[in-house]
Amino acid sequence: MPEISRIRLVAGLGNPGVEYAMTRHNVGFMAVDHLAAKFGSTWERSPKWEAVTAKCGDALLVKPTSFMNRSGHPLFAVAQFYKITPQEILIVMDDLALPLGRIRIRPDGGTGGHNGLESIIIQIRTEEIPRLRIGIGAAPRNGGVDYVLSRFFEEEKPAVRSIIERAAEAVKCAIDNGLVSAMNSFNKSEES
Repeated sequence: MPEISRIRLVAGLGNPGVEYAMTRHNVGFMAVDHLAAKFGSTWERSPKWEAVTAKCGDALLVKPTSFMNRSGHPLFAVAQFYKITPQEILIVMDDLALPLGRIRIRPDGGTGGHNGLESIIIQIRTEEIPRLRIGIGAAPRNGGVDYVLSRFFEEEKPAVRSIIERAAEAVKCAIDNGLVSAMNSFNKSEES
C-alpha cells in the first residue's frame, strides 16, 4: 500500500510584523522558525511571491508575508513554481479547539473557522491538504479575534516553548518518515 505523498513544503501560518510576533495566532511561524534554527537555515525573501523561504533537508519551509487571511495566494504561487501537489504541503497553524500544549496532525479536512486555512483551501481548491494544528486554548465567548491576536500569559510560556519544540519534531518526522508516521507518533497522546 503506497504511503501518502511525502512532505515537500511546510507552510507556517502567522501575521507579519513585530506587533504580531509572539501572539497566539503566530504559533505556526514560531514552529517553522524553530525548525529552521535547528537546521541552521536562513530565511530568504524572493521577489516572486509574498513569502520568505528556508530549506529543511529536501523540504522547503515557507512563511507567507501577507496577512493570515491572504495566506493562500503566496502559498499557491510557491507550490506552483516548485510543482508541489496539495498532498505534499503541510500547513502548521494555531487551533482554538485544542487545549494549549496539544497538537493534532490530519491529512485533510475543513477550515475549522481558521481564516488562513480557508484562504489556502480556496486558492488551492481542495481540502486535501495536510495540516498540523497547534492548540492555543479556547477563546473567551465573545473575544475570539482579540484572543488569537493576544500574547501568551507568563504562566503559559513554558507550555508554549514545549509545544513549539514538539511541533517542530512532528514536522521533521513528517518530512523524513511521511505523514502517517508523524500522525502515529504525535497524535497518540490525543484523547480517543
